Amino acid sequence: MVKELRERTGAGMMECKKALVNTSGDMDEAAEYLRKSGQAKADKKSARVAADGKVVVASNGSRAVLVEINSETDFVAKDENFAAFADDVAQNALAKNVSDVAELSAVTLADGRNIETARTDLVSKVGENILIRRLAQIESSDQIGSYTHGARIGAIVAVSGGDATLARDIAMHIAASSPVCIDESGVPSETLQRERRIFTEQAAVSGKPPEIVEKMVSGRVAKFLREITLVGQPFVKDPDVTIGNLLKNAGAQVTQFVRYEVGEGIEKKEENFADEVMKQIEDAKKSDDPDKSD
Repeated sequence: MVKELRERTGAGMMECKKALVNTSGDMDEAAEYLRKSGQAKADKKSARVAADGKVVVASNGSRAVLVEINSETDFVAKDENFAAFADDVAQNALAKNVSDVAELSAVTLADGRNIETARTDLVSKVGENILIRRLAQIESSDQIGSYTHGARIGAIVAVSGGDATLARDIAMHIAASSPVCIDESGVPSETLQRERRIFTEQAAVSGKPPEIVEKMVSGRVAKFLREITLVGQPFVKDPDVTIGNLLKNAGAQVTQFVRYEVGEGIEKKEENFADEVMKQIEDAKKSDDPDKSD
């Protein structure tokens, strides 16, 4: 019965045994018991920072989905159960044409569970907080390119014109070079104004005439735009050619792209391993000596 319940729920052996004991051997009630137990554990762990994990791509040629799923540690991120869950999430987001995490949670998997239930079951199994942090979907009638660097960086891109090889090369470049936007029109005005102000202040210190300062500022702004825009960056496979020229020569145009890197923007708690070990030793001493516990 324990073996059957494990196959049905994916829970650990001792948890299955406990569930069967508490439900007097009723298989359905035991499965429900484990589900509630898993939800309780997931709720308890939900406040813990999950900044590791992986990004997963799913594509069918005309659409592509990019998903970031987080765990607390690299160890769990490499676990086969975590990897299988991440792949299921991406494939179902693509198949059900879902582009919102909240909507994704209710999608039903092949085993009958919805994704949120599968997530809480996984939390119970691996002992860490697991989160589906974000997902994005793009569509193109021409080319869809995708690329993942290991499991930590992923990019998807929609290209009008060109071919599949070009689209993949562009996705690889995006993963490697992390452009902010396609071209200058996508740069936020406040970002451009801030950089121009900084460059102006830096150039003014030189003591050069105003017209020279303006030329210096214009040159630095142009360099800044080349660095952050996709079309201005040197192609990673051939730095003598910009992405803009590569696309022009192929008669192609990038219409949309998304790049995810695991954990970007998440504030991670800094741990000092030595201090943590010493704290555990001190706590152990206090528990052994009641007089020092106050």
